[in-house]
Amino acid sequence: MLLGKWRITLLFDGWKAHLAVLPTKRKYKMATIEEQIKALEEEIFNTQKNKATEHHLGKIKAKIAKLRAQQELQKIKGGGGGRRYYIKKSGDATVALVGFPSVGKSSLLNYLTGSKSEVAAYQFTTLEVIPGVMKHKGAEIQILDMPGIIKGAARGKGRGREVITAARAADMILLLGDVFNYNLKVLERELYEAGIRLDKQPPNIHITQEKKGGIIVRSTVPLTRMTEFEIAEIIRAYGIVNANVTVREDIDTDTLVDFLAGNRVYIPSLVAINKFDLRYGGIEDKIEEDLGRDYMPISCATTEGLEELKDRIYETLGFIRIYLKPKGGKADLEEPLVILDGSTVKSVCEHLHRDFVNLFRYALVWGKSAKFPGQSIGLDHELQDCDVLSIITKRR
Repeated sequence: MLLGKWRITLLFDGWKAHLAVLPTKRKYKMATIEEQIKALEEEIFNTQKNKATEHHLGKIKAKIAKLRAQQELQKIKGGGGGRRYYIKKSGDATVALVGFPSVGKSSLLNYLTGSKSEVAAYQFTTLEVIPGVMKHKGAEIQILDMPGIIKGAARGKGRGREVITAARAADMILLLGDVFNYNLKVLERELYEAGIRLDKQPPNIHITQEKKGGIIVRSTVPLTRMTEFEIAEIIRAYGIVNANVTVREDIDTDTLVDFLAGNRVYIPSLVAINKFDLRYGGIEDKIEEDLGRDYMPISCATTEGLEELKDRIYETLGFIRIYLKPKGGKADLEEPLVILDGSTVKSVCEHLHRDFVNLFRYALVWGKSAKFPGQSIGLDHELQDCDVLSIITKRR
């Protein structure tokens, strides 16, 4: 039934039917992918948001994710996209400083690392990604001073696409504002649109495509935000018609679309607000209300809170200590090797010397990750904090 640009239709959820008001369907036979994406985004904007339309919106989001993936692939094949930042990662982890122009990113980098990133009292001082290394508690942490991000960055405004691409490779993102510019939700939205998911884990979903049988969905937990029917509908919208799907968490439509897109990155974050030496009455309450999350008050001018910030960066990255033991010798319990949590024996070998992986025979481990003291393990063994490790290599 049509009412001008609106249509009234029935959306079926299994045997249940819901009455919903949706925009009139259009045929998306357009010249470019960008136009198709724009039309689908317009349909999302015009669709009433309620339980009856939720999985319909999810299907549209899945189509948009698929089109964006095709769009990025075309840019790579075409060699376009303009200037890009290529940063060689170094140290034990990488932290990207992401913030608005002129909030003190360069000053913070200079304090944390001793680098000499240009500082001035006008916007857009930093035009390149400038790296430095912060040494803290035995770890060497690469800090990247990124050019300021503005609204529309994820779509390329102000060279934002290149900046965000560099941020995607970081192990942690430090969101930086100041007491005059603390609406960091704009930054979070730009990162989200660029496929960066802050402080989240990848969805616990597994899909095995089959040759026939349709889409069979099984869940190991109660599903309260989507039905199995809705999950199957969105997966079909992404172009998969036969598959076994296992869902191990209570997902929503956005989580499922993220999984299907396959190009999301999941990065921990920390928030710092600079220039607290210039704070004024009531600003702390305003910042707390606006952010809705914990933050570190700092001042690069007076160094207030900067040592505490180093500790928080170290803790957020989640380092573990590994004590190395030479074959037939004693473990070095004075200077541990500091690596990221979740690292394997292979990670340690790569850290020590580039030839260790090729020459590797086996390793012995004592500690929390060992089933028994001196367990023989391989390259894929995941280590835990304070493990003692002995690596046995082939003779050259």
